[in-house]
Amino acid sequence: MSEVKKRSYKSTARNTQAAQTRARILTSARNLFESEGFEYVTIEKIAQGANVSIPTIYSLFQSKLGVLRALMDDALPSDHFKALVEKSIDEKSPKKRLSISAKIARQMYDAERAEMGIFQGAAVLAPELRELEKEREIRRYNRQEVTIKAMVKENSLIKGLSATKARDILWALTGRDMYRMFVVEQGWTSDEYEKWLTQLLVSSLIGGDVI
Repeated sequence: MSEVKKRSYKSTARNTQAAQTRARILTSARNLFESEGFEYVTIEKIAQGANVSIPTIYSLFQSKLGVLRALMDDALPSDHFKALVEKSIDEKSPKKRLSISAKIARQMYDAERAEMGIFQGAAVLAPELRELEKEREIRRYNRQEVTIKAMVKENSLIKGLSATKARDILWALTGRDMYRMFVVEQGWTSDEYEKWLTQLLVSSLIGGDVI
C-alpha cells in the first residue's frame, strides 16, 4: 500500500512540475514575442527566459510555431469554451442562441487580446503562421456547424437563405478582424461589440430585433 502511495505522489509531483515548466515557457515566449517580435525570437531565447533546456521546449511544443499555437489555444480555457458551446446547443430560442455565439466571440477575443497583436504582426511575415491562422479559422468554421444545423432544423433562418450561406455569414461576422477593428482600433468596449454583433447576427440570419 505504501509503495502505491509513493508512486502516486511521485506521479502527481511530476505532473505539477511539468505544468509549471510549460507555464514558464509560455510566459517567457509571450514576453519575448511582445518585446522583440515573433520573427526575432529564437527557441534559445525562450529557453533562457524560462530557465529550461532547448530540448524541453521541442519536446513540449515541437517548434516556435507550436509555442505560439499553445499561447493562442490557452487564451480561453477549454472548459469555459465548452460550457458556452453546450449552452448554445441546449438553447431553444434562435435569438438567444445567436447571442451566445456573439458572447463566445467576445470572450474568446477578449482572452486572446494580449496575443492578438503578436499573431497579426507575425502572420504577415511568416508563411507558416498564415497556415496556423488558416487552421484556426477552419476549426472555428467547423465548430459553428451545430448552430446552423439547429436553425435549419427549426426553420428559423431567413426565407431563401441557404444553410451554407448562413454558415458563411456566421463565420465571417464572428471573425477576429471585426473585433480588432472595433474594439482594439476604434476603442469600442467589449460590451458594445457583443451587443452590436448579437443584433447583426440576428438581423442577418433570422431577421428581426433582439428582444
